Amino acid sequence: MEGLRNHFLLQPDVVFLNQGSYGACPHPVFESYQNWQLELERQPVQFIGRRAEGLLCQAREALGNFVGADPDDLVYTPNATTGLNTVARSLSLEPGDEVLTTDHEYGALDRTWDFICAKRGARYIHQPVPLPAESPEQLVEAIWSGVTERTRVLFFSHISSPTALIFPVARLVARAREAGIITVVDGAHAPGQLDLDLDSLNADFYAGNCHKWMMTPKGSGFLHVRRSMQPQMEPLVVSWGWGREEPLVSPFIDSQQYQGTRDIAAYLAVPAAIQFMEDHDWPAVRRACHELVRLARRQVAALTGQPPLTPDHPDWFAQMAVLPLSPCDGTELYRRLYEEYNVEIPITTWNERQFARISVQGYNTREDVETLVRGLTALLPEVVV
Repeated sequence: MEGLRNHFLLQPDVVFLNQGSYGACPHPVFESYQNWQLELERQPVQFIGRRAEGLLCQAREALGNFVGADPDDLVYTPNATTGLNTVARSLSLEPGDEVLTTDHEYGALDRTWDFICAKRGARYIHQPVPLPAESPEQLVEAIWSGVTERTRVLFFSHISSPTALIFPVARLVARAREAGIITVVDGAHAPGQLDLDLDSLNADFYAGNCHKWMMTPKGSGFLHVRRSMQPQMEPLVVSWGWGREEPLVSPFIDSQQYQGTRDIAAYLAVPAAIQFMEDHDWPAVRRACHELVRLARRQVAALTGQPPLTPDHPDWFAQMAVLPLSPCDGTELYRRLYEEYNVEIPITTWNERQFARISVQGYNTREDVETLVRGLTALLPEVVV
């Protein structure tokens, strides 16, 4: 994968092991993004008033093919958090209703559900899912033990942000449908890291990011809504797309897509990112990235004596994993890894345990992993608590 590094805009002296936070965009994709911005500025009225609808339709078709979804069930959003906020605000929760989640969720979405549930008199329930885990069935049962007669919504991540765990999404969605429970999936880390077939998955709501593992420009995510749930959807911003007597596409697409003047260039660059992956045999790149993550898990576990949280299998992790650390000053470790070794990697805390969360993309090499291990070897004894 060493040759791929030249395709990215990253600083060459930084060991970038943090694709999972904000992503990194290749040259050709970024050029596509800037070209769309130039077209917008050269004739704004033509671009927004006459061309935007058709261009967005083409971009939704490309994304739909990539994630296995009917493009008319997809709408672009600035990020997964925006899409999930749209869902949370649209659901008719009542006092006493429960939204069940796990203790592996992204903090911003925990705040979203806390906010909405407080306004509606509902309860946001965190169900512990302990690690290490041994089987997908164990995860399903751990989550399902929190279901009650008041559970209206099941919200969970496809790939968890704090633990990088791949959850058994299909099993959870199917079981929730049998029980009449609405499913809301945070897929922020899945597109580009995992193969998706959203139509077959059949979750009620699924939000994803393109800027992370699909390597698109910042400000490009999506929301997929099952057709029967679309009439419930309300726009975060009410504008010209809402309440049309004759919709341009559908009430769902129109009300979510047309929300005032905005730069849609990041959405229009998504097809270029998909083409970039096709041009560079991305299934092979993802397999190589997974092997580097496996290497990091083994070497850091040997260094710290802390075993990995999941079995060594792609059903549990893909290009991202958390590496358990001994108790340490995480803030100081993060600072010194960057300042002394040029390693960009987050040091996180989950359930009072500390981890280095490694994200490996096509630009990374074995030498990057070795630099991380070298830095941890030197610094961990100095930041122990």
